[in-house]
Amino acid sequence: MITLSAPTTALILIDLQNGIVGYPLAPYAGEAVVAQGKQLARRFRAAGAPVVLVNVAFSADFGDALRSPVDQPPQAPPGGFPEGWSYLVDGLAEPHDLRVTKRQWGAFYGTELDLQLRRRGVTTVVVAGVATNMGVESTARAAHEHGYAVVLVEDATTSLSTEMHAFAFDKIFPLLGRVAKVAEIELQA
Repeated sequence: MITLSAPTTALILIDLQNGIVGYPLAPYAGEAVVAQGKQLARRFRAAGAPVVLVNVAFSADFGDALRSPVDQPPQAPPGGFPEGWSYLVDGLAEPHDLRVTKRQWGAFYGTELDLQLRRRGVTTVVVAGVATNMGVESTARAAHEHGYAVVLVEDATTSLSTEMHAFAFDKIFPLLGRVAKVAEIELQA
């Protein structure tokens, strides 16, 4: 078990949105990760801990997408993303949740995430969502670099392949923080 202080801990759920959870994901299907994320969010809210819901979105012309010289640059689908692609999945958000829209993998750069966490006295973040070795890992690395204690939730996170997921959880995440399952996280007042 990992016991965390509710007043100083926030849950950050990455990219649990319509256009992403429907991708072929592994080792867990998008629906399973959404269910685990909803369970965690209910527990955090009940304990009075902040819940941060992060989505990725781009302008219609894709002009705000990151443009770096890489071998596989991101491409908007022909005709743009479908309506509702960036919307959080139904039943996830509650009125008092913090919402962050990012325009790259990580949730810290170019957003108010760090400011909002610090103003609430948060020193520990619990991170989960999609994709393990992209948005989740990028956010966890930045949280670690910003001095937050980091907990990564294995069974509330998934990727594009089982191998990518396993590598992050076995080799990278233990260097950034602590790894747990949903059932192993306990919040206390």
